[in-house]
Amino acid sequence: MKTDVFFLKRQQAIIIFLGFCILFSCKSNTDKEEPHFSSKKRIVYNTEAMEILGPDTLSSGWNTIEYVNSSNETHFIVFEKYPEGKSVVDTKAEVFPVFDKGMTLINEGNTTAGYKAFDSLPSWYFDVIITGGVGLTAPQSSSKSTIKLDPGTYLLECYVKMPNGKFHSVMGMYKEVVVTTEKSLEKEPIPTVTLEISNEKGIVNTGEVTPGQHIIKVDFLDQKLHEHFLGHDVHLVKLEANARVDSLAAWMNWTSSTGLTTPVPNGVIFMGGVEEMPSGNAGFFYANFTPGSYAFIAEVPAPERKGMLKRFTVNNK
Repeated sequence: MKTDVFFLKRQQAIIIFLGFCILFSCKSNTDKEEPHFSSKKRIVYNTEAMEILGPDTLSSGWNTIEYVNSSNETHFIVFEKYPEGKSVVDTKAEVFPVFDKGMTLINEGNTTAGYKAFDSLPSWYFDVIITGGVGLTAPQSSSKSTIKLDPGTYLLECYVKMPNGKFHSVMGMYKEVVVTTEKSLEKEPIPTVTLEISNEKGIVNTGEVTPGQHIIKVDFLDQKLHEHFLGHDVHLVKLEANARVDSLAAWMNWTSSTGLTTPVPNGVIFMGGVEEMPSGNAGFFYANFTPGSYAFIAEVPAPERKGMLKRFTVNNK
């Protein structure tokens, strides 16, 4: 009798133990499962009008950022890493007003005074590190990029301009995000096409762009400030039959009164990309290509002259 009770209790204990293992995914030391990489986890930032909605914290390391632009204007999201002790409070007090004043003067035709106004930017602002982001994205569409982030405090913003010349960031399109010391499980993507961008050679691509899904790697071989006080980046554009490349090139210079100003040039559909990064870094973006005309372009003054506007055609297979 005691033996029967003993075996019954042992069976009950085994069943309970197995239940806990199923519930909590118990594994033995000799049967370890590979990590579940966060590439399957969506990190989404969204714009509905003139804002950036999404997570307040991210893990450090590789992060795949999906940007859903539900608004009626073209936007992007750039990640700007702040120096220690600075935050969005300092930006609102010391940075946004300076850019707003300078751009207002430029729009009024007083370019010299406008550029002079930027001399009032605080010294700490020049220690901000732009670390990538999701490139220009057309209204009612989405795009996706993978970038590597170090721990710290970041400002996310879009500085496309409204028809009246006001930066979207000044109108409220910004967000503070903290990147923690917790490591992301994301892996570096495997590209199907690789772009290199440098001041010497411009944009150079390796690999044929064919119809269908592609992961495009952007290698930043170098980085420098151009005439608009920013470095170079890469954006993907689909060009419809009525698109004028000269209008697109001129639009990419924010210091012009019409540059980066809504609406975008006719026949131009932005499909994402990778925002500016320091020299030696790389970022990735994703695109689904259908047959047609396209271009890779940097947001710099005179991109064609610098070799940073590369047209190409995707043909039927």
